[in-house]
Amino acid sequence: MQQAITSNNIDARLDELLTYAKKMGATAAEVDINIETGYSATARMGEAETLEYNHDNDVSIAVYAGQKTGVVSTSDLRPEALHQAVDAALRIAKYTQDDPAAGLADKELLAKQVPQLEIDFPWALSAPEAMRLAAECDTLGLDYSAKIINSDGATVSSHRSLSAYANSNGFCQHYHSTRHNISSVLVGQDGQDMQRDYYYYTASDANDLPGIKQVALLAAERTVQRLNPRQISTGQVPVLFAPEVARGLLGHVLSAIHGGALYKKASFLLDKLETQIFPSWFSLEEQPHLPKGLGSSAFDANGLLTYDKFFVEEGILKNYALGIYSARKLKMQSTANAGGVHNIIATTGDKDFAAMLKELDTGILVTEIVGPGVNTVTGDYSRGASGFWVEKGEIQYPFDEVTIAGNLGDIYRNIRCMGNDVDQRGKVRCGSILVDGLMVAGGLA
Repeated sequence: MQQAITSNNIDARLDELLTYAKKMGATAAEVDINIETGYSATARMGEAETLEYNHDNDVSIAVYAGQKTGVVSTSDLRPEALHQAVDAALRIAKYTQDDPAAGLADKELLAKQVPQLEIDFPWALSAPEAMRLAAECDTLGLDYSAKIINSDGATVSSHRSLSAYANSNGFCQHYHSTRHNISSVLVGQDGQDMQRDYYYYTASDANDLPGIKQVALLAAERTVQRLNPRQISTGQVPVLFAPEVARGLLGHVLSAIHGGALYKKASFLLDKLETQIFPSWFSLEEQPHLPKGLGSSAFDANGLLTYDKFFVEEGILKNYALGIYSARKLKMQSTANAGGVHNIIATTGDKDFAAMLKELDTGILVTEIVGPGVNTVTGDYSRGASGFWVEKGEIQYPFDEVTIAGNLGDIYRNIRCMGNDVDQRGKVRCGSILVDGLMVAGGLA
C-alpha cells in the first residue's frame, strides 16, 4: 500500500529522498512531484453516463554524478519505490556523457522567499451534484434546436493539484492549485450535412465559471451555425482569428523563443533579440503571479523566483524563455522559465468582436484550426481551417476544408489590430486577431 504524500509531510519526504540520493553517491539531486485528485462527471443524451475519480501521482527524480545526469519518473509513492528510482537514476548516470550545462541552479539564484498565490479554490460540489449539472447541461443543448440530433457529452469536472520541487542546494517549496471545467459537445444535422462543435470554460475558481445554460447554448449555437458549409475561392484575403484560435497563433511565438528550440537552432527567432517582429503597438507580457491565473507559479522548475517580464514589447523581441540548462547552453541568463511560460497577456485593442468583424469587412473568420503544418525552424505556416465567410462586416455562411498559408514572420508583422474579446481560458490571454493578406486555398478557383 502506498504511503500518502500530503502538504503536511511532503517537505519531509522530499528532504529524506534528497538525503538518500547524496548518501548513495549523487553529487546533487532534484525532485519534482505532482499529485492530482479530482473527478469528472459526464452525461450524454440528457442522461448521466460516467463518473470518473482520479488520483494521479507523478514523481521525477534527477541525480547528478558530476556533470553526468540520470533521470527517472515513477508514480509509486512508497519510500522503498522512490529509493529504487534514485538507484536507477544513478545507474543511468554512469552511462551518460558529461554535459557542461547539466546541474542545479546556483544557490544564490534560488528563490529565498516565495509568495503565496491566489490559485487554490476547492469546489464544494459533490460528485452526484456534478452528475446532475452535466445531465442538465446536455439536455439544454439538445433542446436548443431540432437540428441538434446527438450529443458527444457534457462534462463537469473538478481537480486539485499538489505540486512541489526540491533540490540539494537547499530549495524546497510546494503549493496547491485548482482547475474546474464545464464543457458541452453536440452534433447537428440539416439534410445530409452533419457537424460537430463544442464550448467549454475552465477556471481556477468555480465562481468564475459561467452557468451551465450559457455553456450549453453556446455549444448548440456554434453547432447549428456550422451546418451546410460552402466552398470559398482561393486567394489572398484578410483573416480574423477568433480568440480561441488566436491564442494558438501566438503560441507559436512562445515555442520559437523556448530555450530548447534555440540551443538546438530549431527556431525562426534565433538571434532575433531586439528585433521588431510585431507591429509597434503590440506587446506580449508574462505575469506569473496573476491571481486565479491558469498558468500562475511562484517559482519555475529550477527553483528560481518567477517575475513579470515582456517577451515582446512595442513589437520588439525583448526576452527568450530560458531555464538554467538552456541559458547555460546559450551562454545567457535564465529568465525563470524552466518548465514553460506563465500567463501570457497580449495587447488588448479597443474593438469588441462585432467591431472586429466590421474592421475585417470582407474576408474569413477562422474559428477552428486543424492539423500540424507549422515549421518553427523556418516559420512556414500551413494549417487546415474552418469558420465563416464575411462580407461588409456580416457573417454570410460557414466554410470548411480550406488551407491558410504564410510565414509566421509575415503573419505577425501584418497584424492589423487586436480585439478586446479576450479569451481567459488558458495560459495565453488574447482577443481576436485580424491579419492582412493571408493566402487562403479554398475549393473554388
